[in-house]
Amino acid sequence: MGLFDSIAGEVLGALSNANSEHHAGLLDAVSGMLNNPQIGGVTGLIQAFEKQGLGGVMSSWVGTGQNLPISPEQLQSVLGNEHIQAIAQKLGISTQDVSTHLSQLLPAVIDKMTPNGQVAQGDAFGSVLGAIKGALG
Repeated sequence: MGLFDSIAGEVLGALSNANSEHHAGLLDAVSGMLNNPQIGGVTGLIQAFEKQGLGGVMSSWVGTGQNLPISPEQLQSVLGNEHIQAIAQKLGISTQDVSTHLSQLLPAVIDKMTPNGQVAQGDAFGSVLGAIKGALG
């Protein structure tokens, strides 16, 4: 099993509670967040977490140890209601469902995008998402 297959398996495990028809949409939402110039990628997301007093949570995802959990409410406070509502409208699910699923998915994606505690460079994120989407079928 290759690296991306392994990553895909772990991230899919984080999605196990999500409705399968929303998996790709949630992954697209994460991709959109991390590719949005207004957010600034993983580095910008780290800064957003720090501003909300959740830098330690994000640091656990980036670091090599165990990932700390984040509640849907905490995640919503970092990402903002408008962003969560936009994702919910696009996917046709409630804002609570979006927050819940992203609180499970985002730690796994960030963890895998930061091997050895370093933010991945280049097209690694696209490769990881491609592997995950491929595993979804």
